[in-house]
Amino acid sequence: MAGSERPAKLTLAAIAREAGVSAPTVSKVVNGREDVAADTRAKVLTALERSGYKSPLQRKNIAWRRPVVEMVLDSLNSAYGVEVLNGVLEHAAASDVEVLLNVTGVQGASPLGPEQRAQRIIDEGRSGMIVVTSAFGSEQLEPFLRRQIPIVVIDPLNPPPDDVVSVGASNWAGGKAATAHLLGLGHRRIAYLGGPEAAECNQARLHGYMAALMAEGVPVEESYIFSGPFRPEHGVAGMKSLLQLEQRPTAIFAASDSIALGVLAEARRQKVRIPEDMSVVGFDGTYQAEESVPPLTSVSQPLQEMGRAALRFVLRQMRGETLDSRRVELATHLVVRESTGKAPNGGMNS
Repeated sequence: MAGSERPAKLTLAAIAREAGVSAPTVSKVVNGREDVAADTRAKVLTALERSGYKSPLQRKNIAWRRPVVEMVLDSLNSAYGVEVLNGVLEHAAASDVEVLLNVTGVQGASPLGPEQRAQRIIDEGRSGMIVVTSAFGSEQLEPFLRRQIPIVVIDPLNPPPDDVVSVGASNWAGGKAATAHLLGLGHRRIAYLGGPEAAECNQARLHGYMAALMAEGVPVEESYIFSGPFRPEHGVAGMKSLLQLEQRPTAIFAASDSIALGVLAEARRQKVRIPEDMSVVGFDGTYQAEESVPPLTSVSQPLQEMGRAALRFVLRQMRGETLDSRRVELATHLVVRESTGKAPNGGMNS
C-alpha cells in the first residue's frame, strides 16, 4: 500500500463509513456505552481494529511514555540474531528507547495473526517494530503499514513492499569475494551450500559465487549447489552429499556461518582435514567464526551496525522525517582465518 493512500488522520467519521454505521454509534462503542446492538458493535470493533484508531483516552495514557520498539526474531539460538540484537540494544540505550523482544520460534509463542499483532502494538503504545525473521512477508506486513506503524526489516528473505524500510548487507559482493578468495588459492571445484532457495539474500550470494567462477572461466557445476535452511544441519547434510560425489569439491562456500559450522563438524567425523583436504568459507562474520575449530574464514556483515541502523530508521519514521532511501545496504568484507588454504594438487583430482 503506497504511503499516499493512507489517511493522514483517522476520524470517527471515517470509521463509521467503513463500518456502515453513524458517527455517534462509533462514539458510543469507543466510549464503552452499552446501548449498541451486538452485531453493530462487532462491525465497529472490526473497523477500529483494522484502522488502528486510538481513542483520546488511549493517546493520553501513552503520551508520557518513552518510545518502546518491538524487535521480532525467529530464535535466539542464532549468532546472527544475537549480534543484530546487540546493535539495537546499544543504540536504544543511547537514545533512551526501550526494546521489547518477541521470539516467534519458541514453544508457546503468541498465536496472534498479523492484524491482532499490529493492533496490539497500537493498543499498548509501542512506537515501532524491527523484524529479523523469515515469518514476515508482504501479507504479514500490510496490517502494520495500514496502521502507519514505523517498521524496518533486516536482510529480508523476500523483497518487502516498496514503502517498507529494509537494512541489509552487500550480499552479491560478499559472495563474489568469498569465491574469488578460493579461486585465488587455486581451487576450481568449489561448492555452494546456500540458504533457502527463494531467499533474496541467498540469491544474491549465489549470483556473486557464479559471477566469480565465470570471471575465471570456471564452469558452474549444478551438482555442487545445494539450498537449505541457514542451520548447521544443512551444512552436515550438504557435506555428506558432496563427499559422495565422484569428483569431490576442494572447497565449500557456505552461505552462513551456521551452515559452515555444520560442514566443519561433519568434516571432523569423516576425517576430512580442513584446510589441507578441503577449504571452507562462511558468511556473516559472527563470533562463532572466530571460535570454531579451525577458525573460520568468513564474509563479515556489519551485524551490529545493521541493528543500530534499523533502530535509527524506526525513530526517524516516528518523528515524521523524510527518508532519502528505503533500502540501506552496508558493505561486507572478507576475514581470512585458518579454514582456507591452497587447493590440494593444484585443485585437480588426486
